[in-house]
Amino acid sequence: MDYTLKEMMTIVAAREIRNSDIVFCGTGISMLAAMAAKNINAPQSVIFFETGAIDSRLEDLPLAVGDSRIMYQTSSNGGLLDSFATMQNRFTRKHIVGILGAAQIDIYGNLNSTVIGDYDEPEVRFSGSGGACDVASFVSRTIIFMKQEKRKFKKRLDYLTSPGYLNGPDGREKAGLPKGGPDRVITDMGIMGFDDHTRQMFLKGYYPGITPELILENMEFKIDTSRAKEVMAPTPDELELLREKCDPLHLIL
Repeated sequence: MDYTLKEMMTIVAAREIRNSDIVFCGTGISMLAAMAAKNINAPQSVIFFETGAIDSRLEDLPLAVGDSRIMYQTSSNGGLLDSFATMQNRFTRKHIVGILGAAQIDIYGNLNSTVIGDYDEPEVRFSGSGGACDVASFVSRTIIFMKQEKRKFKKRLDYLTSPGYLNGPDGREKAGLPKGGPDRVITDMGIMGFDDHTRQMFLKGYYPGITPELILENMEFKIDTSRAKEVMAPTPDELELLREKCDPLHLIL
């Protein structure tokens, strides 16, 4: 391959972003994916951050959401209250795509980013939700980055930090959450979707050189693979824009 798996993941995520989307992203690969979409396939998409920068130009890749470069030539610079109010506004939330990551995920797209093991005596304690629970609860759809490992794709989460479809088709409605939920899970092996009826994860695509069987071996639970197709490799143009325009210093890549 003339590309890395991190480049593949970034471009696959960028392809899922549309011109009408308002993209809420954090630090790292999620920010790079939003930048890639704006430079490759969705130039009219709007990027905004929890720190209040809305419609960022992102001429240079910021190091974090608190980096002052996210506020360069924005349409508006607000604060934390503005960004979370935008997520919950019934007129804007239907256009918002949240990009998240986590330590664990289950078949319904519920996420754990709090602890591994028992909550009171954990093996590992993470930083927790941040704004992830709000994003997962209120925006219309989320894209989730995960490493394809059995310890991350769990039958049962050690802790529920951010809701996906909870326990099935009407789980969110019963919990009082608005319509929405996880749309895609992007890993270093493939891309998953969620069935419209069961709300369970299924394999949508696998990367060149990867098989559905290998993906299943790296999950604790089984998913439907009958709809899976090989994902198109990054094109030379996509790679050039990603490497030269979005991350020329290879801060993320």
